Amino acid sequence: MNEYDSTRILDLTKKINYVPTTNLSEANCYILNTCHIREKATDKVYHDIGRIKKNFRNKIKPIILVAGCVAQAEGEILLKKEKYIDAVIGPQSYHKINEMILNLEKKSKSENFTEFDVIEKFDTLNSLKNSDSNISSFLTVQEGCDKFCKFCVVPYTRGPEFSRTIKELTKEANQLAENGAKEIILLGQNVNAYNNKKKRLSDLIFEISKIKNLKRIRYSTSHPLDFSEDLIEAHKNFKKLMPVIHLPVQSGSNKILDAMNRKHTINEYLELIEKLKNAKPNIKFSSDFIIGYPGETDEDYQQTVKLMKNIEFIHSYSFIFSARPGTPAFGLKKVDQKISKERLINFQSIAERIKTNYRKTLINKIIPVLFENKIKNENKYFGRDEYFNSVVVQSDNNLSGKIINVRILKSNQNTLYGKFISKLNYENFAA
Repeated sequence: MNEYDSTRILDLTKKINYVPTTNLSEANCYILNTCHIREKATDKVYHDIGRIKKNFRNKIKPIILVAGCVAQAEGEILLKKEKYIDAVIGPQSYHKINEMILNLEKKSKSENFTEFDVIEKFDTLNSLKNSDSNISSFLTVQEGCDKFCKFCVVPYTRGPEFSRTIKELTKEANQLAENGAKEIILLGQNVNAYNNKKKRLSDLIFEISKIKNLKRIRYSTSHPLDFSEDLIEAHKNFKKLMPVIHLPVQSGSNKILDAMNRKHTINEYLELIEKLKNAKPNIKFSSDFIIGYPGETDEDYQQTVKLMKNIEFIHSYSFIFSARPGTPAFGLKKVDQKISKERLINFQSIAERIKTNYRKTLINKIIPVLFENKIKNENKYFGRDEYFNSVVVQSDNNLSGKIINVRILKSNQNTLYGKFISKLNYENFAA
């Protein structure tokens, strides 16, 4: 979502004649777009500003803006602690960024724009064409969260759930397709909670599927509570909707899920997985896991391991519990860090073994790959298969934007390597 937001910030600042630069030592304005999910995000802000200070020691100071969720959560602290920062702006106030920059050009005092004004934000962005020209492009359809998991800072930095209209989203999706996008990834903190005028995510997917040049649709991130029957049916009916779902579970222990305020049980999660498999037999899953949540015993941890082995997630993201200021879990007694680290290392080795075994099943198989770009200084192209696996092939021809049949020859920890066989008939990807 921060990538999407950063693109839209660029679209906004072009209106006041700012353009992106790769020559960082000569920039007039730095915008640090931040995430607050993990513990060290704030430290990274100070580190990055330290590097900017060093680069501009004998030069005119650039405008420094801290944007995003760290700005939302710790804006006043940032301004007081680091005087080099000119302003902070939260994720729901980006529509005011030009006003902020113009004021700072006039040497106005530091500013803090961190109010929640998501409707005005998207009203402003809707008037600007999305300039993203990536083959695989992001589209934010929903923001905010009403679930209030006790470990999560999102409700406090992104605000309550808000869904954009299908009309404005299909307009922006068409813009992205005109720019060259062959795949769109629909984004939301709880993307399957999308609900605007009784239209659900399945309705949005149906409308976007009508875009002729768009070949693939994905969405992230889902909450188990918001997985409606119509969305399950969408996986059965829409060929453009890719057969992999990121469905965070966080823990395999009902006791820990209850302590987290996740509002679902493991049995309910497994029932949902089964429903999706029945609707789409070739579907696969990825997930997020928090290891060492306060109160987690070895038995709780083993239940999480059991879940990983049971479902065999093809991608997983696991972290030791990170206490976020302002969340209900912040003051809870932590599991001993040594124990948490041992559990995490063990869990990640199990997850990696499952992933490796899965990748071995792909060797010598022919799979459709959407190629996104040429690898710098090499005659190789990078793309992804339907399951979001990274694939690299060698080619003297330009493969960007094409869906090609690829025979997988080998794999490593992160990438599949293959050779292309033939072009796919794009009609196979009609909705």
